[in-house]
Amino acid sequence: MNYNPVGFLTLYTKEVQRFTKIPLQTIAAPALTSLLFLVIFTTAIGSVRIDYPLENFKSFLFPGLIMMTIIQNAFMNNSSSILMSKVQGNIVDLLMPPLSHVEIIVAFTLAGITRGLFSAIACALVMMPFIEVGIYNLWIILSFALLASAIMSLIGMISGIWAEKWDHLGTIGNFVIVPLSFLSGTFYSITVLPNVIQKASLANPFFYMIDGFRYGFIGASDASILHALIILIMVLISLIVINYVMLKSGYKLRA
Repeated sequence: MNYNPVGFLTLYTKEVQRFTKIPLQTIAAPALTSLLFLVIFTTAIGSVRIDYPLENFKSFLFPGLIMMTIIQNAFMNNSSSILMSKVQGNIVDLLMPPLSHVEIIVAFTLAGITRGLFSAIACALVMMPFIEVGIYNLWIILSFALLASAIMSLIGMISGIWAEKWDHLGTIGNFVIVPLSFLSGTFYSITVLPNVIQKASLANPFFYMIDGFRYGFIGASDASILHALIILIMVLISLIVINYVMLKSGYKLRA
């Protein structure tokens, strides 16, 4: 297999420039949305339970909101890019250059990771003045941030290839991505849920993203960190294979 480092770097740069040219929409808006969630939930908790350790709840909520931002932005980066190319009819510009399927997958994945991390940093900077932030294990934080953004980038690629119009992509985002991210322990610990729902939550890969990421900040988790890492790595490998098969077959990419 021939490698094309110039083409690979060009594709990656193009995808990064897509979101860096509109930072208010792609970086600032998600950060402000996370701050709004923080204000709403801490105000609601504080107003009904005066004895509740509000600072502890803020510290608990902080990593969950950051990971939710990573999930949604890494997904949107690749899904919107591929679908836009298909709708505008310039998807051929991606398929014709001498780039291998692996190079395309890696370039899009790295671009999605970049947007996810940029959004996470912006989200953290906006919320940090209102929270006492502690870091228990920086390597765990980075590992789960990279794994989550890579997984969501690959899911975004699959969604963009599958979707034929913006309604299809909106359906995936509104009825799959958002519900799974909201129901994965972003705003609560799954230990407060009934046993049946707790077991159902363990089948949600988004739960392991958020739970492991939160562990890096507060040193506590609802599931085994090693277990979470193994599951996410297996999901990552599976998604890489699916993307490769879809690109190689030309599924919904070639007329």
